[in-house]
Amino acid sequence: MEINSENEQKSGYEVLAETEERVILFAAAMDGVEVSETEKSLDELEELLKTAGAQSVGRLIQSRDRAASDLYLGRGKVEELRGMIAMYDATGVVCDDELSPAQLMNLQDALEIKVMDRTMVILDIFAAHAGSYEGKLQVELAQLKFRATRLVGMRDSLSRLGGGIGTRGPGEKKLEIDRRVIRDRISKLKADLRQVENRRTEQRKQRSRTGIPVISIVGYTNAGKSTLLNKLTDAGVLEEDKLFATLDPATRNAELPAGQQVLFTDTVGFIRKLPHHLVEAFKSTLEEARYSDVILHVVDASDPNWDDHVATVYTTLRQLNIDDEKGRPVITVFNKIDKLPEDADQSSIKDLRADCMVYMSARTGAGIPELLSVIEEVLREQKTYIRHTFSYQEAGKPGLIRKYGEMITEEYLEDGIFVEAYVPKSLIGQIGLSDED
Repeated sequence: MEINSENEQKSGYEVLAETEERVILFAAAMDGVEVSETEKSLDELEELLKTAGAQSVGRLIQSRDRAASDLYLGRGKVEELRGMIAMYDATGVVCDDELSPAQLMNLQDALEIKVMDRTMVILDIFAAHAGSYEGKLQVELAQLKFRATRLVGMRDSLSRLGGGIGTRGPGEKKLEIDRRVIRDRISKLKADLRQVENRRTEQRKQRSRTGIPVISIVGYTNAGKSTLLNKLTDAGVLEEDKLFATLDPATRNAELPAGQQVLFTDTVGFIRKLPHHLVEAFKSTLEEARYSDVILHVVDASDPNWDDHVATVYTTLRQLNIDDEKGRPVITVFNKIDKLPEDADQSSIKDLRADCMVYMSARTGAGIPELLSVIEEVLREQKTYIRHTFSYQEAGKPGLIRKYGEMITEEYLEDGIFVEAYVPKSLIGQIGLSDED
């Protein structure tokens, strides 16, 4: 892989030489969790590793009441893991749960190989895929917070491996600095992010003043959010069949069939066991959903674990206090219906928490008209119905209604322009009417 050293130097990152990774996955099925559920989680971890550029060559699961405080797994299973490392010629092992600093260090001593956990893999993917200035700040902040407590345990790992997964972003050089410097860097990143957040807040205020409805697209990673955004707006956002293919939020303008202008905002994908530091770092980005008028919840209907993904999204929204906001409608979009088997019972795929449901394929365009119709219907319920005749001296006001509302009738009469329309409540005063008119 060719590395642009000039760009890396400018960003302050040190990137070590990358090697092809062959890793063994391991996990503990705890607290009565079925082994089958742990297998599902490992399947997802395997997909994450593919996105990060690694190959899974084996996996190990141990059923236990709780994780061992020293090694996470029992000593017998650790020995079994050592044997698998030799058998598969693995370059590292990855735990499906977040390891404590002590567990990380002890496992590295016991296995004499690179040890990673799910959080490190996700952070690595975010470091590789963040493109915007804000995204890079958010990722570095999350990484430094996570790694600050793990410096001692990670030094040997980094030097032994010479690069690869878990080392992108702030590299070995950054991790070798003392904690005081790390704290200073974290403070600087937080200050920079506050400035970005202030700009984002100002942008929200400007959008609010225009009266243009904002529709946030949320969903599990790889559910098809970017594909849907592109289909609705010709946004040109990257589409890949990978987890976290896109991280940076995109907001694009679109016009609904009745002529109303709306803004669609994409958000970063959710995932089970999303690291707390990432949720905190990306809070300002994810909170775009809080300030939206409608939430489009995109679900991959073809994924056998779609119901788990729905639950994860609602849990993450709850973490952000978004589901506590009353009155914000949720439209659940069951995407990728073109990938369902012909004999699949579509009616069994439901989200009972949603206000409306639409079945569609963003790739083929099937169901797009139905979705736009539902969006118009939902937005209409948030507007005020008016019947009014504007004088010809007020000819600009029907233009505002056409742009920001839904025009039903517009007739040019002798005494003025008769209008029948649904108008956003924020626009009522601007066109010289009151709620009583």
